[in-house]
Amino acid sequence: LIMSDGPMGVRHEFPNASWEAVGLSDDYVTYFPSNSSLAATWNEALAERFGEGLGAEARGRGKDIILGPGINIIRSPLCGRNFEYMSEDPYLIRRLAVPMIKGIQRQGVAACVKHFALNNQEHERLEINVEVSERALRELYLPGFKAALLEGDAYSVMSAYNRFRGTHCSHNPVLLRNILREEWGYEGVVISDWGAVHETEGPVYGGLDIEMNVTFNFEDYYMAKPLVEKVKTGEIPESLIDEKVGHILKMMDKLGMLGREAVKRPRGDFNHPDHQQTALAIAEESIILMK
Repeated sequence: LIMSDGPMGVRHEFPNASWEAVGLSDDYVTYFPSNSSLAATWNEALAERFGEGLGAEARGRGKDIILGPGINIIRSPLCGRNFEYMSEDPYLIRRLAVPMIKGIQRQGVAACVKHFALNNQEHERLEINVEVSERALRELYLPGFKAALLEGDAYSVMSAYNRFRGTHCSHNPVLLRNILREEWGYEGVVISDWGAVHETEGPVYGGLDIEMNVTFNFEDYYMAKPLVEKVKTGEIPESLIDEKVGHILKMMDKLGMLGREAVKRPRGDFNHPDHQQTALAIAEESIILMK
């Protein structure tokens, strides 16, 4: 599965095990305005066009998953990733995220909705513990995700860096098992944020499907060799691995990656004039005049 950031356009290419840009000619193609700009348009049709353009750009560059949209609540003006998010209003997020996701996935690319959940600041983002009332959780922080995953049918979702009620979100059974799987019935793929996994058993039992990181010792990731060893010794049942593989294969099948003739996968297209016009329209409609 080839993934790429992000909410504003397909990231430039890296060689294997490196963060240095290759510098290909198609690395700098259509970049869209931020999700905050999109939200400022209040335009659902434009959100769908945004998604179609972003999905086509990703598919044209050989991606299977685009890491977006970001839909966390804009809670603090000091959050350094607010530009990736849409709004402080859960209803507006819902109305724009759903058509954007549908537009992306129509192009044969999975949207990865992020960051689930309560990722609202960058300061100490890997360890900050979020305490929130059940009412605020249900009325403010979760509605956008619920709509994105159930109404938008997003094929994947990314767990957040932070802790929620003392447990990291990538390990959190309340978020990933109780709410996401059991209450909402979500059957898509749960992917960690890069470096958001801190042990093996917690995320495996908690409901995470794929661990990602920023380091290149891939076999040493918590859900790589350490997980294999725990399965071999019987500490972790193989049925949990089957569950995760099932989620991944279902997504790949929806994307047309498994060779079924019934699913025709689009080829995609990058730097198309239509995408440029969509970017311009979002920028124009996002302008807000205040007196």
